[in-house]
Amino acid sequence: MREDGYELEFEDTFDDDELDARRWVARYLPQWTTGDRSPARYRTGGGRLRLLIEEDQPPWSPELEGGLRVSSLQTGVFAGPVGSSVGQHGRSAAVVREAQANVRLYTPHYGLIEMRAKVTDDPRAMCALWMIGYEDAPERSAEICVCEIFGRDVGPDSTGVGMGVHPFGDPAITDDFTRETLPIDARDFHIYAAEWTPDRVSFFVDGEHIRTVRQSPAYPMQLMLNVYEFPGPESGPYPKEFTVDHVRGYRRT
Repeated sequence: MREDGYELEFEDTFDDDELDARRWVARYLPQWTTGDRSPARYRTGGGRLRLLIEEDQPPWSPELEGGLRVSSLQTGVFAGPVGSSVGQHGRSAAVVREAQANVRLYTPHYGLIEMRAKVTDDPRAMCALWMIGYEDAPERSAEICVCEIFGRDVGPDSTGVGMGVHPFGDPAITDDFTRETLPIDARDFHIYAAEWTPDRVSFFVDGEHIRTVRQSPAYPMQLMLNVYEFPGPESGPYPKEFTVDHVRGYRRT
């Protein structure tokens, strides 16, 4: 989905065998955990990124999230000194455990974000593309969820796709998030997109407008691309796989 008046400013089609470190940090919120727990498991090449949860993968942060396992790519990192509570997407009990180099690889301020991907239907998995404020100030912390798909909500005739905004520490944003039931099988490739302007965020699937939120975070945000596995007794085979064909970002001309 791309309207006139936009030009491409960020693109990854995952053609190379190595992940492009100029575009992605292959760790999930590394400030809140240790270096052996934050790295993503993935494969690239042939025009595909495969984010994986593997059977021997350690939980991301047992202290904060129990047995939750994550493989995630993000386009920025911001955190305060070790022992502080300063950092992106924090939790009430979170403190910085390891010092981080603050980086901004891609932090757009408005634009159009698009992904073509297919997800797993594993009942314990969730795949998502979202954006968070770079959070160099605490109130710059809202989230735009382009899409969030739980495996339990995926079927041959319909899929529940979450989309919307969450305020977190931003007092200017009100929570406005819905899970839309769409006539797609998300185990096949589909295009998920969000158009972010100064006064709204509109959400699209396969070029079709799904909904619009009439509010907008007013600061730079970074991309978060991830697959989660939640703890529980019911699970499909490993690896859990989130397959991405491309991620693109456009800016207004």
